[in-house]
Amino acid sequence: MNEFTLGIEEEYMIVDPVTRELTSHDQKIVEAAQKIHKDQVKAEMHQAVVEVGTGICRNTDQAREEISQLRRTVAELAGEQGLRIGAAGTHPFSHWEKQLITEHPRYNEIVNELQEAARSNLIFGLHVHVGFQSRELAIHIANQVRYFLPHVFALSTNSPFWEGRNTGYKSFRTKVFDKFPRTGIPDVFNSIEDYDNYVKLLIKTNCIDNAKKIWWDIRVHPFFETIEFRVCDCPMLIDETMAFTALFQALCAKLYKLRLQNLNFISYSRALINENKWRAARYGIDGNLIDFGKEMEVNCRNLVLELLDFVDDVVDELGSRKEIEYVQTILANGTGADRQLAVFEQTQSYESVVDYITTQTLIGAK
Repeated sequence: MNEFTLGIEEEYMIVDPVTRELTSHDQKIVEAAQKIHKDQVKAEMHQAVVEVGTGICRNTDQAREEISQLRRTVAELAGEQGLRIGAAGTHPFSHWEKQLITEHPRYNEIVNELQEAARSNLIFGLHVHVGFQSRELAIHIANQVRYFLPHVFALSTNSPFWEGRNTGYKSFRTKVFDKFPRTGIPDVFNSIEDYDNYVKLLIKTNCIDNAKKIWWDIRVHPFFETIEFRVCDCPMLIDETMAFTALFQALCAKLYKLRLQNLNFISYSRALINENKWRAARYGIDGNLIDFGKEMEVNCRNLVLELLDFVDDVVDELGSRKEIEYVQTILANGTGADRQLAVFEQTQSYESVVDYITTQTLIGAK
């Protein structure tokens, strides 16, 4: 039986509490945090970013405990440097041109190859790993679960602002990242050999030097026995992170359960799923997505409720009902993007939006 273990990675912005601008922490936060959490806290390409990652977690309870602890540690260490952390897909007004790049051979190489696309990639995401007993099974589930990525992504939208402008998108982070090669929704792969041959061809022809330079919204991880979901903006609240983590885990468990009954969910084409991803980025949960089975537009909130029904028979076994029920709160209170926009509407101040983000980030960080 597959265990569906979990791992969560989050990227936080480091903020100057006076100017509210993104600021370099000079790797001091990472160095201090590594004494406590070893390699679970890492530097990122931009010096204003800190990445954290849990260990392998048996269930959502353990994952919540670890991610809460990591948020708290990083926030406390930032506080000791006179700084704050924030969790959102983009910073509301800081400009990437002013941000320092971390000195590291890997980042130097990426910047050298991708130039402005890399330098301007000042974005913050959530990555969720779900464990599988074999890569063969993982690619099969990854093909099918792609259909649901826009639905969960719509719930996670948390980046309406870019460089002091209201972009009109609920997630502008994805638009910034689109400039990278090998991003977005992947194609279907007929087998794990098919996928591995694709990777080998890219390495052989000097497109990439390893499979980690494939930055799709979902990928069978090149080194771990996991499917890695990479589509979501970094959520403001731990409750949101856990809701999306639980949803991804439940989707994998449900599709696996169908497979055991010799049933398959339809694998839709990348071109079709991309239509829904674009709508999710633009409108969040307030737009319509396309139901490709019915070939018609359906209110996104209704599709999210259908998704909750679809996974309902596996969540108790996974022990994640409480986490998944938080989706109802998101539908009621709005996504991170909706709440950022509401603060801006009330205050007409991007600084106030930053204060809101940094305050929300610590709720539940025990």
